[in-house]
Amino acid sequence: MNYNKNEIILKTVGLTKHYGGVRALEDANFSISKNEHIAIVGDNGAGKSTFVRSITGVEKPTSGKIYFNGKEVNFKSPTDARVNGIETVYQNLALADDLDVTANIFLGREIEFFRLGPLSWLNKRAMKKKSLDLLAQTGIKIGNLNQIVASMSGGQRQCVAISRAAGWGSKLIVMDEPTAALGIQETKKVEEIIINLKDRNIPVIIISHNLRQVFNLVDKIAVFRQGRIIDIVRTNEVSGNDVVALITGLDKKNKEVNEYI
Repeated sequence: MNYNKNEIILKTVGLTKHYGGVRALEDANFSISKNEHIAIVGDNGAGKSTFVRSITGVEKPTSGKIYFNGKEVNFKSPTDARVNGIETVYQNLALADDLDVTANIFLGREIEFFRLGPLSWLNKRAMKKKSLDLLAQTGIKIGNLNQIVASMSGGQRQCVAISRAAGWGSKLIVMDEPTAALGIQETKKVEEIIINLKDRNIPVIIISHNLRQVFNLVDKIAVFRQGRIIDIVRTNEVSGNDVVALITGLDKKNKEVNEYI
């Protein structure tokens, strides 16, 4: 992969989203480079999800500009964003529970022998081989690719979702609370996968409420409060209390702040 690691992959300028009189996102200026992992943190209603929906084509911003891979973009849908290289791992994973691992990895990207009108004949052997390759790239081991996703653990399901996002050569991956519903061991495995993405120079934006995890996984933290990006700080230059003070607007010595983390 030949590129300047410091090159900006995504940039927003004055990104704003209003719902009638509600200012959900106001004048958000943000950028992430091709070698960075950045966490988005803030209380509920701070604007985190609105920002992510705006950059991934779910919502159309009221105003502002989005630049991706050096060009101004106006994504019309999540599919449009995905085609251009932004993959999103949603909190609900967006997996098809009744399909197996291979079918989920290839959802919307099926390899066909041929298509005749609404009918198609899938090349399942090629899809399975490619699935194994994609899983290997992200360091994920799933013994039986024919297993129905509904029967898998939360951690296994999260691994399928992440491998699908990472394996398709995406230019940017957005993760919404990637370990929120997982146990300790499953969380550790997912964190290892995220670190592996860092080693592969795949930039990642993570929405998270887990500050301990954030400090272990990312280079920078973008703090949202009341629809605005209050600050973007480097994890090696601040403490958990510093970040909580930015999230809450309270003095970091306040007892309530210390209890927040």
